[in-house]
Amino acid sequence: MDIHKSGSRPSSAGSSDYFTGVVRMDPILSPPDPSRMRAVTVTFEPGARTAWHTHPLGQTLVVLSGLGLAQSWGGPIIEISPGDTVWFAPGEKHWHGAAPDVAMSHLAIQEALNGSPVDWLEQVSDAQYGGTENT
Repeated sequence: MDIHKSGSRPSSAGSSDYFTGVVRMDPILSPPDPSRMRAVTVTFEPGARTAWHTHPLGQTLVVLSGLGLAQSWGGPIIEISPGDTVWFAPGEKHWHGAAPDVAMSHLAIQEALNGSPVDWLEQVSDAQYGGTENT
């Protein structure tokens, strides 16, 4: 058994290589091999978002608070709210983050393949985020 007491692991700032705006990540689950499961609570300040990315084995988001946005490549921008669960299929290019004027927190759950749970791509432009540029 391995117990991590609440507050025993530090938060980290989202890297500007992978996020736009102010993002905080709080680790939830990163067990040792052979487990592939990874989980983190991510908090996005208003307007903050991920870069485009994919997950080799897919990703589940559970929205915890606030109002968020999510988009798959070529699809519409969708509002996501507390209690919503979002599934991105393996290899599905997507982004997610907070609404322009409301922060959002979600639990992100994904599995690592060959040690990596995510493949980061290009940043989401302001025009893409605002829905004025098609993907």
